[in-house]
Order: sequence, then structure tokens, then C-alpha cells
Amino acid sequence: MKRYRLMNDYKGIYKKGTTFFVISESEFIGVKEFVLQTKNLDGKIILSEKELKDHFRQIY
Repeated sequence: MKRYRLMNDYKGIYKKGTTFFVISESEFIGVKEFVLQTKNLDGKIILSEKELKDHFRQIY
């Protein structure tokens, strides 16, 4: 399962360093969307590919 770490605070909701798991990826007519769930299961967010690249870094 892919894991991502937040590089900066995200819209005042999640703090820098929060770990997320990718629970869904979808693509429709060239637009990718990702659904990320926090490690402690307290929330999830839906992001575009650009937002994912701008705010998150993949970890292993």
C-alpha cells in the first residue's frame, strides 16, 4: 500500500508530517484523483494529481 507524508500544512486541517495511505486511485479522461486516508483513520481527503505532487512526498 502506498504511503505519503504531508510536506506542509494542508488547508488548515492536517499538520505537516501527517502520514496518509492511498485507498483509491481513479482516472477519467486523463484526470487522476486519489483518495487518501490518515494513518490514525481520523479523516480522508480527495486530491488531484497536481495537489498530491505539490503537498505530499511518497514514503516507503
